[in-house]
Amino acid sequence: MQKILWADDEIDHLKAHVRFLEQKGYAVTTVTNGEDAVYEVKNNDFDIILLDEMMSGKDGLTALNEIKDIYPQLPVVMITKNEEETLMEDALGKRIDDYLTKPVNPSQILMACKKILDKRDIITEKRSQEFPAELSQLSFSLMNSMAPGNWIEHALKIFRMDNDLDGSAETDFRQILYDQRREVNVEFGKYIERNYGKWVNTTNYEERPTLSTDIIPQYVIPELHEGNRVVLWVIDCLRSDQWLALESFFYQWFRTVNRYYFSILPTATPFSRNAIFSGLFPVEIEKMYPQLWSMNEDDESLNRYENELLDLQLKRHGLDLKNDLKYVKIMNADDMRNLEKNLNNYLNSRLLAVVVNFVDILAHSRSDLPILKEIVPDEAAYRSLTRSWFRHSAINGILKQIAARQDTVSFVTSDHGSVRGLHATKVIGDREASTNLRYKYGRNLRADKKHAILLKDPGYWKLPKRNINTDYIIAKEDFYFVYPTNYNKYLKHYKDSFQHGGVSIEEMVLPLVRLESKIPS
Repeated sequence: MQKILWADDEIDHLKAHVRFLEQKGYAVTTVTNGEDAVYEVKNNDFDIILLDEMMSGKDGLTALNEIKDIYPQLPVVMITKNEEETLMEDALGKRIDDYLTKPVNPSQILMACKKILDKRDIITEKRSQEFPAELSQLSFSLMNSMAPGNWIEHALKIFRMDNDLDGSAETDFRQILYDQRREVNVEFGKYIERNYGKWVNTTNYEERPTLSTDIIPQYVIPELHEGNRVVLWVIDCLRSDQWLALESFFYQWFRTVNRYYFSILPTATPFSRNAIFSGLFPVEIEKMYPQLWSMNEDDESLNRYENELLDLQLKRHGLDLKNDLKYVKIMNADDMRNLEKNLNNYLNSRLLAVVVNFVDILAHSRSDLPILKEIVPDEAAYRSLTRSWFRHSAINGILKQIAARQDTVSFVTSDHGSVRGLHATKVIGDREASTNLRYKYGRNLRADKKHAILLKDPGYWKLPKRNINTDYIIAKEDFYFVYPTNYNKYLKHYKDSFQHGGVSIEEMVLPLVRLESKIPS
C-alpha cells in the first residue's frame, strides 16, 4: 500500500478527500503544520507528500526545504490558495513535483498522486497493450512489398520504441523488441542484396533513395546558391536511435527538419564518409582522383583527403569557395575547444564542415576496454553515454553561437551507424584480405551466404578493386567475420562489440537533419 503524508492546517475540512484516497488503496497520514510534517518524514516512510503552502508556524516552503534536505527524491505536491506566478516559480525552483491551486477536489488529488506514483505501472500497462500490436503490425508488413521509405519508417518505429524503453527496467519488452529487430534485419539484408546494385547504377535519382553521395548536392549546395552560410556536422558512427536521444538538445535554439538517408556500402568511414565529401562512389573516386584514394590500411588515415574531395565536389557544381571553405576534424576535447575559440572566424566562411569522431572512438574503444564494456553494456547505455558526452561537451556552446547567426543553416548527419555483433560467422580468405569484422575485400573470400553478401563483381556495386581478383563480402544482420584459425578466441573477444561496415538498419538508415535558427535577430 502506497503511503501519503498530507500536511494542511485545514485538514479537518478535507476528511472526505482523505477517505476518497483511502478507498482508492492509499494509506494517508495527516498533520496540521510544517513541524509535524518534517517530524513524520524523519521517522516514517512515505511515497509522496501533499504539502499546503500556507500553514501557521512553519510554512509549506520552509517545510519543503527541510524535507528535501532529508530525502531529495521524495515526491512533493504543493497545494496553495495563492495563484501568483512568482510563488509557483519559487516552488518549482525547489524541485516540487506538481502544483495544485485550492480549492481542490478529490479527483485532482488522486490524479496528482497517480501521475507521480503510478507512472511506471501505467506506462508498463500501456506498453503491454500497445507493443504487441505494433510489433505484430511490423511483422505483417514485412510480408508485403517494401519501398525504401517503408524501410525507413520501420527502422524509426523500432528506434523510437527502443528509446521509449530507456530508463525502464522492462527487460521483457527489450528482448521482444530485439527479436523483432533481428527479424526486420533479416528481411532488410535480402532487400539490400536485391536492390542496392540497381540504386547505385541508375541515373534517375527518383528511382532510388537518398544515398551518401547525394547529401551535399541535394541539400548543402542549394543552400549555398541561395546565399546562406552552411555548417555541416558529420558525427562519425552516429546511429539514428542516438540522434533521437540527442534531438531534444536542439529544440531550444533550432527548428529541426528530420530526414533520413541510406549509407552506401560498406558502411565504413573510408567508403561512406569519402562518398559524402566527394559526392562520388568509391570506384569513381579511384578513377577520377587516384591520388586521393587509398585502400592501404597501414595509412594513418583513410580519410585524409576529405577537405580536398569536398572542394572538388563543389567545383564540379560551379562553386569555387577558395578560402570560404573550412574543414575541421574533431578527435578530442582540445580540438573541440579550439573550434569553439575560433568559431567566429570559421562562421565567416560560406561553408564550414565539421567531422566529430567521439562516437566512433567510443564504439571501437568498447571492444578493448573492459571497464567501458561495463559502462556501456547495451544500446540503451550507448545512447545514455552519447547524451552525457553531448550535454557536457563544448558542442552546446558552439550550437548556441551558430543559432545566433541568422544567415547560417546547419545540417547534422552521420556517415554510418553501428550494430552490436552478437553472432559470429566463419570466413575463409587469403592472408592479404582486409581485417575488418563486418566487411572484407581480398581474394578467394568465402562465407555463409545466409550471413553475408558476396560481391564477385565489385564494379557493379561501385566498389574499387585492388587487383583483378578482388572480391568483397559484407556481413548482414548482427554477424561478424571470424577466421577458422583461433576461432573461439576471436569469437569471444569480439562478441557483443559495436561494429560497422555491414548491412543492417542500424548501420544504413541515418539521420540528415536541417537546423534553422529560431533565436530572434
